[in-house]
Amino acid sequence: MESNITVTLQEIAKMIDHSLLHPTLTDMELEQGCALAKKLNLATVCVKPYATAAAAALLKGSDVLVCSVIGFPAGNSSIDVKVYEVKQVLQDGAHEVDMVVNVAKVLGGQWEYVRDEITRINGAVVAGGATLKVIFETDYLEPRHIIQLSKICSDIGVAFVKTSTGYGFVKHGNYYTYRGATVENLKLMRQHSAPNVQIKAAGGVRTLDGLLTVLSLGVSRIGATASQAILNDAKQRGVTELPTTISYVHGLEQ
Repeated sequence: MESNITVTLQEIAKMIDHSLLHPTLTDMELEQGCALAKKLNLATVCVKPYATAAAAALLKGSDVLVCSVIGFPAGNSSIDVKVYEVKQVLQDGAHEVDMVVNVAKVLGGQWEYVRDEITRINGAVVAGGATLKVIFETDYLEPRHIIQLSKICSDIGVAFVKTSTGYGFVKHGNYYTYRGATVENLKLMRQHSAPNVQIKAAGGVRTLDGLLTVLSLGVSRIGATASQAILNDAKQRGVTELPTTISYVHGLEQ
């Protein structure tokens, strides 16, 4: 389905957390990724915890923030360990923190544990003057879990809820599947989150059409590795620093 939307280049760039999270990513690739994020004036670079200090040094003096992940990618660390990780990455220069919930506790319906974990992590992040995004890892969840997590995060007052890590592969016998952000789950998250809670779509948003699709659903941030390609496409389609109306194909590649 083709739709129209009005955007600017800066609006598109500042929706993107440039993902530098692959397990094999080297220090040289980290430097290259930070240089690209600075050149494109993206929202953040999203980095592994040990790379936080290096990313902060590389981006010093720019408008690009540093986002560090914790409990990543499986969310299995104890609450105390996650709180320690928060304090460490904030000390190292992170402005934003993306935390993976304990998915097993969510699936087990142990909501008091889940609430306590998110409350403590959010408290540590906010106390350090930073912003928390709570990663649901929606590939593992049913709609009822997504709805309940959205409500809990709204009650606590977290800044963002986020779909996925990009690494939540689901095993089916001898093969794995992965979907990441979907239109259906993003609609659920927007519908059941408080208006002041922002949404980040991660995993599967690889194109300008995908970015514009999730923007139209109320998403304010995406995680992406294809940042350069997305902005190149925007320029080729006539988007400028002034508000520009363009058409796009509504939907996400799965």
